[in-house]
Amino acid sequence: MQALSRDTPVIFPVAALEQHGRHMPLFTDSLLLGEIAGRVEAQFSTRVLLAPLQWLGNSQHHLDFAGTMSATPRTYLDLLAGQFENFIAHGFRRLLMLNGHGGNDVPGKQVVYELRQQHRAQPGLLLLFATYWDLALTAPAAAHAGLQQTRMGHACEWETSMLLQIAPQLVGDLAAVPPVEFGNAFEPATRGWVMPDRSPPGHIGDARHATAEKGAALLQVFTAGAASLVQRMLQWDGSSWEG
Repeated sequence: MQALSRDTPVIFPVAALEQHGRHMPLFTDSLLLGEIAGRVEAQFSTRVLLAPLQWLGNSQHHLDFAGTMSATPRTYLDLLAGQFENFIAHGFRRLLMLNGHGGNDVPGKQVVYELRQQHRAQPGLLLLFATYWDLALTAPAAAHAGLQQTRMGHACEWETSMLLQIAPQLVGDLAAVPPVEFGNAFEPATRGWVMPDRSPPGHIGDARHATAEKGAALLQVFTAGAASLVQRMLQWDGSSWEG
Protein backbone atom coordinates (compact mmCIF):
# COMPACT_ATOMS: atom_id res chain seq x y z
CA MET A 1 0.00 0.00 0.00
CA GLN A 2 2.92 2.34 0.64
CA ALA A 3 3.66 2.49 -3.09
CA LEU A 4 0.12 3.51 -4.06
CA SER A 5 -0.64 7.00 -5.30
CA ARG A 6 -2.47 8.92 -2.60
CA ASP A 7 -5.03 9.84 -5.27
CA THR A 8 -6.06 6.17 -5.48
CA PRO A 9 -9.77 5.94 -4.59
CA VAL A 10 -10.31 3.92 -1.42
CA ILE A 11 -13.69 2.18 -1.09
CA PHE A 12 -15.04 1.35 2.37
CA PRO A 13 -18.03 -1.05 2.15
CA VAL A 14 -20.32 -0.63 5.18
CA ALA A 15 -23.30 -2.92 5.75
CA ALA A 16 -25.05 -4.64 8.66
CA LEU A 17 -25.98 -7.84 10.48
CA GLU A 18 -29.69 -7.73 11.24
CA GLN A 19 -32.94 -9.61 10.83
CA HIS A 20 -34.38 -9.79 7.32
CA GLY A 21 -37.87 -11.11 7.87
CA ARG A 22 -38.39 -14.83 8.29
CA HIS A 23 -37.05 -15.90 4.92
CA MET A 24 -33.64 -14.20 4.64
CA PRO A 25 -30.35 -14.49 6.57
CA LEU A 26 -29.01 -11.96 9.06
CA PHE A 27 -26.03 -11.19 6.82
CA THR A 28 -28.16 -10.20 3.80
CA ASP A 29 -26.93 -6.59 3.60
CA SER A 30 -23.30 -7.63 3.96
CA LEU A 31 -23.62 -10.42 1.40
CA LEU A 32 -25.21 -8.14 -1.20
CA LEU A 33 -22.87 -5.21 -0.68
CA GLY A 34 -19.86 -7.52 -0.66
CA GLU A 35 -20.95 -8.87 -4.06
CA ILE A 36 -21.38 -5.40 -5.53
CA ALA A 37 -18.14 -4.04 -4.05
CA GLY A 38 -16.23 -7.05 -5.34
CA ARG A 39 -17.61 -6.57 -8.84
CA VAL A 40 -16.63 -2.90 -8.77
CA GLU A 41 -13.12 -3.72 -7.60
CA ALA A 42 -12.76 -6.27 -10.41
CA GLN A 43 -13.56 -3.60 -13.00
CA PHE A 44 -10.82 -1.25 -11.81
CA SER A 45 -8.15 -3.74 -10.74
CA THR A 46 -5.16 -1.94 -9.16
CA ARG A 47 -6.60 1.55 -9.79
CA VAL A 48 -8.70 1.37 -6.60
CA LEU A 49 -8.22 0.02 -3.10
CA LEU A 50 -11.05 -1.92 -1.41
CA ALA A 51 -11.05 -1.88 2.39
CA PRO A 52 -12.48 -4.87 4.31
CA LEU A 53 -16.26 -4.89 4.54
CA GLN A 54 -17.62 -3.48 7.81
CA TRP A 55 -20.40 -5.90 8.74
CA LEU A 56 -21.53 -4.12 11.92
CA GLY A 57 -24.07 -1.41 11.19
CA ASN A 58 -26.48 0.99 12.84
CA SER A 59 -29.37 -1.44 13.28
CA GLN A 60 -30.94 -0.25 16.52
CA HIS A 61 -34.41 -0.23 14.96
CA HIS A 62 -34.14 -3.99 14.34
CA LEU A 63 -33.12 -5.01 17.87
CA ASP A 64 -36.60 -6.35 18.70
CA PHE A 65 -35.72 -9.31 16.47
CA ALA A 66 -33.30 -11.95 17.75
CA GLY A 67 -29.93 -12.23 16.05
CA THR A 68 -29.55 -8.57 15.16
CA MET A 69 -26.27 -6.96 16.16
CA SER A 70 -25.86 -3.18 16.18
CA ALA A 71 -23.52 -0.41 17.17
CA THR A 72 -25.31 2.38 19.02
CA PRO A 73 -25.70 5.47 16.82
CA ARG A 74 -22.96 7.56 18.45
CA THR A 75 -20.56 4.63 18.66
CA TYR A 76 -21.21 3.97 14.99
CA LEU A 77 -20.29 7.56 14.09
CA ASP A 78 -16.91 7.03 15.72
CA LEU A 79 -16.46 3.64 14.08
CA LEU A 80 -17.02 5.03 10.58
CA ALA A 81 -14.95 8.15 11.23
CA GLY A 82 -12.08 6.00 12.44
CA GLN A 83 -11.96 4.08 9.17
CA PHE A 84 -11.59 7.28 7.17
CA GLU A 85 -9.12 8.79 9.65
CA ASN A 86 -6.82 5.76 9.30
CA PHE A 87 -6.37 6.48 5.60
CA ILE A 88 -6.38 10.28 5.86
CA ALA A 89 -3.45 9.91 8.28
CA HIS A 90 -1.51 8.11 5.54
CA GLY A 91 -2.25 10.80 2.99
CA PHE A 92 -5.06 9.23 0.96
CA ARG A 93 -7.33 11.91 -0.47
CA ARG A 94 -10.21 10.18 -2.29
CA LEU A 95 -12.36 8.14 0.07
CA LEU A 96 -15.77 6.59 -0.58
CA MET A 97 -17.99 4.96 1.99
CA LEU A 98 -20.16 2.60 -0.07
CA ASN A 99 -23.23 1.71 1.95
CA GLY A 100 -25.54 -1.29 1.82
CA HIS A 101 -27.93 -0.66 4.73
CA GLY A 102 -30.54 2.08 5.08
CA GLY A 103 -29.87 2.59 8.79
CA ASN A 104 -26.31 3.68 8.00
CA ASP A 105 -27.45 6.59 5.85
CA VAL A 106 -27.75 9.30 8.51
CA PRO A 107 -24.56 8.48 10.44
CA GLY A 108 -22.58 8.02 7.22
CA LYS A 109 -23.55 11.45 5.93
CA GLN A 110 -22.81 12.98 9.33
CA VAL A 111 -19.32 11.45 9.33
CA VAL A 112 -18.30 12.86 5.95
CA TYR A 113 -19.66 16.26 7.01
CA GLU A 114 -17.79 16.31 10.33
CA LEU A 115 -14.51 15.02 8.93
CA ARG A 116 -14.42 17.59 6.16
CA GLN A 117 -14.78 20.34 8.74
CA GLN A 118 -12.02 18.84 10.86
CA HIS A 119 -9.70 18.63 7.86
CA ARG A 120 -10.82 21.87 6.22
CA ALA A 121 -7.24 23.08 5.81
CA GLN A 122 -6.32 20.05 3.71
CA PRO A 123 -6.73 20.75 -0.02
CA GLY A 124 -7.83 18.07 -2.45
CA LEU A 125 -9.64 15.95 0.13
CA LEU A 126 -12.67 14.16 -1.35
CA LEU A 127 -14.90 12.44 1.21
CA LEU A 128 -18.00 10.69 -0.12
CA PHE A 129 -20.85 8.61 1.26
CA ALA A 130 -23.26 6.79 -1.06
CA THR A 131 -25.83 4.01 -0.77
CA TYR A 132 -25.56 1.58 -3.67
CA TRP A 133 -29.23 1.57 -4.67
CA ASP A 134 -29.20 5.36 -4.93
CA LEU A 135 -26.35 5.26 -7.46
CA ALA A 136 -28.21 3.46 -10.25
CA LEU A 137 -27.86 5.32 -13.55
CA THR A 138 -31.29 4.12 -14.66
CA ALA A 139 -34.39 3.34 -12.59
CA PRO A 140 -33.72 -0.03 -10.89
CA ALA A 141 -37.37 -0.99 -11.37
CA ALA A 142 -36.73 -0.94 -15.13
CA ALA A 143 -33.87 -3.44 -14.87
CA HIS A 144 -36.24 -6.36 -15.46
CA ALA A 145 -39.70 -6.33 -17.02
CA GLY A 146 -41.15 -8.43 -14.21
CA LEU A 147 -40.13 -6.25 -11.27
CA GLN A 148 -43.09 -5.08 -9.19
CA GLN A 149 -41.40 -2.81 -6.62
CA THR A 150 -40.29 0.70 -7.49
CA ARG A 151 -37.95 1.30 -4.52
CA MET A 152 -35.78 -0.59 -2.08
CA GLY A 153 -37.56 -2.20 0.86
CA HIS A 154 -36.28 -4.68 3.43
CA ALA A 155 -36.06 -8.40 2.68
CA CYS A 156 -38.20 -7.36 -0.26
CA GLU A 157 -38.52 -8.34 -3.92
CA TRP A 158 -35.24 -6.57 -4.75
CA GLU A 159 -33.07 -7.91 -1.94
CA THR A 160 -34.58 -11.38 -2.13
CA SER A 161 -34.03 -11.52 -5.89
CA MET A 162 -30.37 -10.56 -5.54
CA LEU A 163 -29.77 -13.16 -2.85
CA LEU A 164 -31.52 -15.79 -4.99
CA GLN A 165 -28.92 -14.96 -7.62
CA ILE A 166 -25.81 -15.21 -5.43
CA ALA A 167 -26.84 -17.60 -2.60
CA PRO A 168 -30.24 -19.25 -3.28
CA GLN A 169 -29.66 -21.84 -0.55
CA LEU A 170 -30.04 -19.06 2.05
CA VAL A 171 -33.56 -18.02 0.96
CA GLY A 172 -36.59 -19.57 2.64
CA ASP A 173 -40.10 -20.38 1.38
CA LEU A 174 -41.34 -17.25 -0.41
CA ALA A 175 -44.88 -18.55 -0.73
CA ALA A 176 -45.25 -18.17 3.03
CA VAL A 177 -44.12 -14.52 3.09
CA PRO A 178 -47.01 -12.04 3.37
CA PRO A 179 -46.69 -8.69 1.58
CA VAL A 180 -46.06 -5.64 3.77
CA GLU A 181 -46.91 -2.29 2.20
CA PHE A 182 -44.47 0.63 2.39
CA GLY A 183 -47.20 2.99 3.61
CA ASN A 184 -46.83 6.71 4.28
CA ALA A 185 -44.98 7.44 7.52
CA PHE A 186 -45.94 11.11 7.83
CA GLU A 187 -43.92 11.93 4.69
CA PRO A 188 -42.24 14.23 3.85
CA ALA A 189 -41.33 14.41 7.53
CA THR A 190 -38.80 11.88 8.83
CA ARG A 191 -40.23 9.66 11.54
CA GLY A 192 -38.22 7.93 14.24
CA TRP A 193 -39.31 4.29 14.17
CA VAL A 194 -38.54 0.73 15.15
CA MET A 195 -39.33 -2.21 12.90
CA PRO A 196 -42.37 -3.50 14.87
CA ASP A 197 -43.99 -0.08 14.29
CA ARG A 198 -44.43 -0.94 10.64
CA SER A 199 -43.88 -4.67 10.16
CA PRO A 200 -44.54 -7.44 12.73
CA PRO A 201 -42.77 -10.09 10.58
CA GLY A 202 -39.80 -7.76 10.04
CA HIS A 203 -39.82 -7.22 6.28
CA ILE A 204 -41.11 -4.46 4.00
CA GLY A 205 -42.26 -5.17 0.46
CA ASP A 206 -43.41 -8.30 -1.32
CA ALA A 207 -40.76 -10.99 -1.65
CA ARG A 208 -43.13 -13.43 -3.37
CA HIS A 209 -42.27 -11.88 -6.74
CA ALA A 210 -38.52 -12.42 -6.33
CA THR A 211 -36.53 -14.43 -8.90
CA ALA A 212 -32.85 -15.02 -9.53
CA GLU A 213 -33.19 -13.48 -13.00
CA LYS A 214 -34.46 -10.24 -11.49
CA GLY A 215 -31.58 -10.38 -9.03
CA ALA A 216 -29.04 -10.68 -11.82
CA ALA A 217 -30.49 -7.62 -13.54
CA LEU A 218 -30.52 -5.58 -10.33
CA LEU A 219 -26.95 -6.50 -9.44
CA GLN A 220 -25.84 -5.38 -12.88
CA VAL A 221 -27.59 -2.01 -12.53
CA PHE A 222 -26.30 -1.38 -9.01
CA THR A 223 -22.74 -2.39 -9.89
CA ALA A 224 -22.76 -0.08 -12.91
CA GLY A 225 -23.93 2.83 -10.77
CA ALA A 226 -21.26 2.31 -8.12
CA ALA A 227 -18.58 1.87 -10.78
CA SER A 228 -19.63 5.12 -12.42
CA LEU A 229 -19.08 7.00 -9.17
CA VAL A 230 -15.63 5.44 -8.73
CA GLN A 231 -14.75 6.46 -12.29
CA ARG A 232 -15.73 10.04 -11.44
CA MET A 233 -13.42 9.88 -8.43
CA LEU A 234 -10.55 8.73 -10.65
CA GLN A 235 -11.17 11.54 -13.14
CA TRP A 236 -11.55 14.31 -10.57
CA ASP A 237 -8.92 17.03 -10.98
CA GLY A 238 -8.33 17.33 -7.26
CA SER A 239 -9.73 20.79 -6.73
CA SER A 240 -12.93 21.58 -8.62
CA TRP A 241 -16.43 21.42 -7.16
CA GLU A 242 -17.67 19.42 -10.14
CA GLY A 243 -16.97 15.71 -10.25
